[in-house]
Amino acid sequence: MADATVTRPADDEGDIDGGRPAPPDRRVYAVAGAVFALLMALSARYGFHRDELYFLDCARHLQAGYVDQPALAPLLARVSLELFGVSATGLRLFPALAAAGTVVVGALTAREFGGGRRPQLLAAIATGTMPVLLGSAHIANTTSYETLAWAAIALVVARIGRTGDTRWWLAAGALVGVGAEFNHLAAIFGAVLLAAVLLGPARRTAADRRLLGGALIAVLLVLPDLWWQSRHGWAVFEMTRALNAEHGGPGNIVTWIVGQLGMTCLAMIVVWVAGLRFLWRSARPLWRSLAIAYGVLFVLFAVTTGAQVYYLAGLYVCLLAAGAVALDGTLYAGRERLRGLVLGTAVSTAVSAVIVLPVLPPSDVAWTYRVSPISGETQGWPQLVGTVRQVWTGLPAGRRAHAVIFAADYGEAGAVDELGRGTGLPAAVGSQNTDWWWGPGDAHATTVVAIAPNPRYVPGYAAELRRYFRDVRQVATLSGPGGAPNIERGGHVYVCEGPRRAWGEIWPELRVYA
Repeated sequence: MADATVTRPADDEGDIDGGRPAPPDRRVYAVAGAVFALLMALSARYGFHRDELYFLDCARHLQAGYVDQPALAPLLARVSLELFGVSATGLRLFPALAAAGTVVVGALTAREFGGGRRPQLLAAIATGTMPVLLGSAHIANTTSYETLAWAAIALVVARIGRTGDTRWWLAAGALVGVGAEFNHLAAIFGAVLLAAVLLGPARRTAADRRLLGGALIAVLLVLPDLWWQSRHGWAVFEMTRALNAEHGGPGNIVTWIVGQLGMTCLAMIVVWVAGLRFLWRSARPLWRSLAIAYGVLFVLFAVTTGAQVYYLAGLYVCLLAAGAVALDGTLYAGRERLRGLVLGTAVSTAVSAVIVLPVLPPSDVAWTYRVSPISGETQGWPQLVGTVRQVWTGLPAGRRAHAVIFAADYGEAGAVDELGRGTGLPAAVGSQNTDWWWGPGDAHATTVVAIAPNPRYVPGYAAELRRYFRDVRQVATLSGPGGAPNIERGGHVYVCEGPRRAWGEIWPELRVYA
């Protein structure tokens, strides 16, 4: 492993002692543009992801918060609806822009760590080839925005560490607040970073009233979400407990550790490990705080939500930037090492792109599903809607007048609402997450068309329906093109009649957070 000392030719040097940094490398923007172009070129492949269908539903129910995320990602989905209609390409424009921005932030972070043009370019390439960045930016949920927010927060902290200018804490607080309005994890990062500064050696050089001012700005920015949560029973905590029960525990710690090796392309593992060492051994206490925050969050997420391996994705941008600086002299002292890194990056990026992006024909993605379900979960939604429509139109008109479509998960509800819009289907109601808070539809419905995923994911669902209805009939099985064994494939549609109580009275018992 290379020492953290930076070795560069004189014409590539910047002042790493708090003065003028090296000039920015304009090639970085070409890397960002290439990432953006790739994502947009693939944006219309396959179809909507289940999360995207849910976010479009949320966009039509704009609120100050939701059970499982704050307000800004659904707000961007609403902007997409207004500009482009129900369009996968339009919806995915914003995460693609976020990914391109993350690439630029990675390069700027290397610059703050003292990197010249070469480390900036390496940091941009390392960031742009992260499988977690490419995969998350292909779909419009919260992850791409969260990754950008974390990377930008780390960039500001790196700048404060280099310059000593604590006025930047106000910007850091704003980034934490905005990031937390995309995803609650940004608030956790901000809190851990604040504790690392206040309880560590950086307290003597970086903790002042501006740090507290930044923390106050962050709190003020998340007040809308806090207000919504307070009026909805602090649903986020119950949601967190449900996620921890599903994805956490000792059995998933190994999954978490192994998963971190896939956050960057395999060839870049040596770079981020060098970056972590660079920060830990830095003479700048604030830079060391970033390494401490990484360690604390690594352990925290490992024991709570281990299977959600992407939770730390945003910090790897910072680590890659630091590693690009740390290894600069070593890489260029031995050209074989540089050639090996370039070749390894090309090969591992090509392999990971096949797994996380819609590159293969839809029929060939089954083998990728266990590694990354992204591509698999973008298949089969039009067919699901078609099946539900056949069942719905098959009901006598008199029964349809007092019927609702009920979805067990938010992807199904979103598919009916967005892809079934204008086809004669009514809006669906759903039991999962925020869908449940939007109510049962017709509280006096006597017929319920229930959609459920594959029984592997909702075992005993028909028996559960029979608790509430005297007559439950399985009338269709969900299938679709492509080879991915996703959540919906093999699911069922039921017609439920003879409610044992009024549908509106049953509704409070159906809520599911997952």
